Amino acid sequence: MDSLKLAAVTVNGAVQAGFAKVSITPGLNNPVDNYGDGKFVQVPLAGYGARKGKPATGVHDSVFVKAVALKTDLHTLVFVSADLLIMPPNIIDSVTHILGRQGIGRDQLLFSATHSHSSIGGWASGFVAKAFSGKENKSLQKWLINQITTAVNEALADLKPARLGTGSFNAAAYTRNRVIGESGTKNDDFSFITIEQPGFRKAIIGSYSAHSTTMGSDNMEISADYPGYWERKMEHTSVDLALFFAGSVGSQSPVGKGDGFERPRYIGESLADSLNAHLPAVKLANQVNFSTVSLKMQLPPYHFRITNKKSLPTFFSKKLMPLPQNVYLQALRIGNLIWITAPADFSGEYALQIKNSLAPLGYQVMVTSFNGSYVGYIVPGRYFYYDQYESKLMGWFGANMGDYTMDLIRRISRIVTQTNNI
Repeated sequence: MDSLKLAAVTVNGAVQAGFAKVSITPGLNNPVDNYGDGKFVQVPLAGYGARKGKPATGVHDSVFVKAVALKTDLHTLVFVSADLLIMPPNIIDSVTHILGRQGIGRDQLLFSATHSHSSIGGWASGFVAKAFSGKENKSLQKWLINQITTAVNEALADLKPARLGTGSFNAAAYTRNRVIGESGTKNDDFSFITIEQPGFRKAIIGSYSAHSTTMGSDNMEISADYPGYWERKMEHTSVDLALFFAGSVGSQSPVGKGDGFERPRYIGESLADSLNAHLPAVKLANQVNFSTVSLKMQLPPYHFRITNKKSLPTFFSKKLMPLPQNVYLQALRIGNLIWITAPADFSGEYALQIKNSLAPLGYQVMVTSFNGSYVGYIVPGRYFYYDQYESKLMGWFGANMGDYTMDLIRRISRIVTQTNNI
């Protein structure tokens, strides 16, 4: 932590921005896999073990990887989000290796996913990954690596003078606490960053904390779920590019009306309508004041549970799923916005604690999940022995993982805010 404090980047100056959008909608029913053209024999859907790795039957709505690059005289950052369940660690490790050879470091990249449970799978290895994303497909992995890398490079090539602003609004009607219901707290805010290239294009980065699970395991068509409807509505009404970053989705389910795809449409387009109503009041500035810090986490041993009192041996757990090697927590300050990225389904209750601790200092907080690695669910330790999916099956690192992570988040937040009052 002391070395990170000394190395933390602080920038104040004119900003440039660049935007990119690259399709990751696969061609289906091809005679052979052809990653060069993005066409495959079949592609499993990721998100639900109940699908048992079955292939997608079609495409309901297209899916994309999108990027926004921000640059000042001294520093460059790239925000990258994809219409995927998570940002798969093996894919992101390859992407960051390629970009590292081009001079773009891991600390300059902020990843997330929309967390759609109806998007493409086949991107990971190991028993656990196969259960949720289907059979591994090396050809599809190469294609995803290429598409994500292309999006980053196209955003960097598009850099132009820009202005940006931040904001948030309450959207409590579209999410609930799915672990303990009405008695539980949740993160209700929709947070956003709006970026404009004067005379050229506009982009918006939005984040919300309801799980992208409006479509259940019976849906076999590729879809970006409600974030896709939000993105399309924004791109049809007020911006050229809309990126969705899954927020603190741990313990939070979506709430909407309608059957089938009408439910994600209702949530996504309602959020877009609310955001469009708030955008005119946002003040844009061409001078940006930001600081960043990236912490590579040290993980405790795996703690896959058989029962409440018995866990699998660590060596056997590693055979079920390889231990992630490049796991990061990141903090970014843009003006009065503090953005925390986490390598997990991060708890909405924890996010609310972070927001409440920083609000007295005048900061707005945005917490996003799936930042390029994955360590399961990070939820409060008091839920660890609940007979719930999030804690029992997906609490992979023991009852103290939540408190440990929160302590690290407080420490990196102190670095970017230059205060010890957190």
